[in-house]
Amino acid sequence: MALSGKLEADIEIKASAEKYFNIFKSQCQHLPNISSSNLQGVDLHEGDWDTHGSVKLWKYTVEGREESYKEKIEIDDENLAVTLVGLEGDVFKNYKSWKATFQATPKGEGNSVIKHILEYEKLNQDVPVPNPYLDFIVRISKDIASHLNN
Repeated sequence: MALSGKLEADIEIKASAEKYFNIFKSQCQHLPNISSSNLQGVDLHEGDWDTHGSVKLWKYTVEGREESYKEKIEIDDENLAVTLVGLEGDVFKNYKSWKATFQATPKGEGNSVIKHILEYEKLNQDVPVPNPYLDFIVRISKDIASHLNN
């Protein structure tokens, strides 16, 4: 059984790809207000809020558990994508590596498709596939879409 895996989910939103991308790129400090049922806080540890390579610590709730996740952001302006590369946190109790990517692609007038990619390596074969975390990041994107439509 393979220890490495990748989960993907696409959703269509009624918001521009650029506006969605900019929330993650330069306004992520507002995400706990946008998705308060999922995210309780985000603190900047290194760099700036909108700089490639900056490090942030997230506090969030998944499946009723409060957890934290320290990540380094990779920003791909050309492809309207951000990747959050895991450095430390609760997910590392079960996973050796962890990376979440959000990519926004324009689709028609003012709409876009958000691709969520969760790449991971389990510590052992008994660790479950992290479907609840994929559902969690999709919920955040839906909250962002609702925010952008208000």
